[in-house]
Amino acid sequence: MRDSIEDVRLKVISCTRCDLCKTRTNAVPGKGSVNAKVMFVGEAPGRTEDQRGEPFVGAAGKKLTLMLEKHGISRDSIYITNVVKCRPPNNRVPSDSERKACMEYLQSEIEIIDPEIVCVLGNTASNSILGQSEITKNHGKSIEHDGRIYFLTFHPAATIYNQELWSVMESDIELLSRMLGIDNK
Repeated sequence: MRDSIEDVRLKVISCTRCDLCKTRTNAVPGKGSVNAKVMFVGEAPGRTEDQRGEPFVGAAGKKLTLMLEKHGISRDSIYITNVVKCRPPNNRVPSDSERKACMEYLQSEIEIIDPEIVCVLGNTASNSILGQSEITKNHGKSIEHDGRIYFLTFHPAATIYNQELWSVMESDIELLSRMLGIDNK
């Protein structure tokens, strides 16, 4: 019998597979609807996520929620997670070994939720899941990989540092909404 989302959550919060467990406040398992048509996967928790033990609840999460809701995607209807489940010190990019240590959790989340589309947020997630990291070139595109559809866009944190990406990412989310059959007109 395969794990449930609750089983994965419990494994994540007690994980000691890498040294990030020594510096975290809280591990951050994925959260959301187990019946989600779309799953969002980011890089790693930030400061707010580490404090609260929830994914995408800081500034980047708020921006993503605004974009989703504008295009008819309710935050309650999705599942959202990260490649790495603990915050790297100083928000640095997670190392290869840290990403590998968490990959089993992410793969379990994807298998259990079984979304129609996995929305990959940013280069680190794209590199970890698809082995490519050219998000600037590939955003707004769908890729079939291992029998699953992946949709690529920027990480919402990128829109904080580069305001010009807001409209680009918003266009991507609009396209994702149409792919999901959401009529937002």
